[in-house]
Amino acid sequence: MFAKTMMAVAAALVVAQSAYADDKLIDSVSIDYGTAAKVRMERLSVAKDWNVQWFQSNGTHLSGYWEASVGFWQQKQYMNISGNDKNLWDIGFTPVFRFQNDNKKGMYYEGGIGVHRLSDLYNNDTYRLSTLFQFGDHIGVGYVFDNKWEVGAKVQHFSNGGYKKPNTGINYIEVKAAYHF
Repeated sequence: MFAKTMMAVAAALVVAQSAYADDKLIDSVSIDYGTAAKVRMERLSVAKDWNVQWFQSNGTHLSGYWEASVGFWQQKQYMNISGNDKNLWDIGFTPVFRFQNDNKKGMYYEGGIGVHRLSDLYNNDTYRLSTLFQFGDHIGVGYVFDNKWEVGAKVQHFSNGGYKKPNTGINYIEVKAAYHF
């Protein structure tokens, strides 16, 4: 159900974006799927490219984008009780640095650190996050095709930075599909 809703929202964003093609508020939309210890996550993101080229050399450069996201986490062992499910939402904002080709096609490597707000405290399996505010950092690789589609993979870590215990953190392995306008 959630994935269908996310697809509908992404389609609506694509249609709305085409109406404002000359003055883009967003450059791309993406859907991520991630998994960790007895939890899975689905996320819809929109992004705005920085359109800068730092350290340009040999047809490559460093650039980046702003990413705003909403995610849905499905805990499968809430409070460390097998079969006890609990869901929560995640809203995030992340600046992401990307090393890529000058034409923005082909392989890329990226990393980002952003802020996230959870709808409830995370307490799943043996992992606990004691605050609703979390930092989310990631590293990833991917490929942008000539037809504006992108696929990628990343490792993402959520933690409050240790300012309140317990803070075991959580690490997701994610796959991503994106479309660039």
